Amino acid sequence: MTISDPPAHVPRPAIDIRDLRVDYGDFVAVDDLSLKVPPGEVFGLVGPNGAGKTSTFRVLTTLMEPTYGEVILDGVDVLEDIESARRVVGYMPDLAPVPGDLKVGEFLEYYASAYGLGSLPQRRERVVECMEEVAVTDLREKWCKELSRGQTQRVVLAKTLLHRPRVLILDEPASGLDPLARRDLRNALRRLAKTGATVFISSHILSELAEMCTSLCVMNRGRLLASGTVEEVRQQLGNTERTITASLLHRHEEAAEWLAAMPAVHELRIEGSQVVFGFKGTDDEQADLMEGLVREGFRLRAFEERRSSFEDILVEVAESNRRSS
Repeated sequence: MTISDPPAHVPRPAIDIRDLRVDYGDFVAVDDLSLKVPPGEVFGLVGPNGAGKTSTFRVLTTLMEPTYGEVILDGVDVLEDIESARRVVGYMPDLAPVPGDLKVGEFLEYYASAYGLGSLPQRRERVVECMEEVAVTDLREKWCKELSRGQTQRVVLAKTLLHRPRVLILDEPASGLDPLARRDLRNALRRLAKTGATVFISSHILSELAEMCTSLCVMNRGRLLASGTVEEVRQQLGNTERTITASLLHRHEEAAEWLAAMPAVHELRIEGSQVVFGFKGTDDEQADLMEGLVREGFRLRAFEERRSSFEDILVEVAESNRRSS
């Protein structure tokens, strides 16, 4: 079933999840999840173990039916028209196996045939295109059993691209990759997004997603906690705290005393010529703080901030699980 397009001025979401619920007996894996992802995004899905990521992906890729809800991929209703949905979506599971007794080129040509991609010359041309897209052309004659972890991931991604899916679902695609392989994968995904394809990535490593994604969402216990850009997710999770280091030329003790009286400042300490403190205010309040230091005659050499890392945010989410258990 194909869903009618929205008005011309409103782009149709590439991924449209509505009130999705997945139950395993009495256990709720996905709890009324609603999410829209526009085309051309590299969109991340992150959360601790048990957040509902795998169940969400299994529904999106037609591998299981939900308890209820709707999933629309590029205008196709996944639950009403499975065959059309499978032509729209490309799925790369974590640790996808490759047959060791085939060469890389043979492996990709086999899948091109399975997808029914035209004549033999057309299939081979498409295989070459996909190998070039993920930079594995030099591996064509290499046996699959000889591939490194990073090479295997890129070959499987090439296979996932063969039928030109408009939505790619990638489960932990950078798991176990070295920094160079992660960079190559990141660049390949960004090139795909520029063609209008939408990439939906699951990972439990937030820093990994921060490098790869244009937007992301955070799930916990089956529920959506936050969605948007990196900074929007921080705001929605209430994680705007930062550590600020003010480097001064003189009057460090006086500056520390002045700062300590500010309501958003806490855990202040002096480290040589620097005053280091936690800050829970807004960006405007931070700017006011810096202006106030200058107005009071303190000579600032530098004013630097460090926000909570994504790993810190995920740790907070996981710890809230334990506290509420």
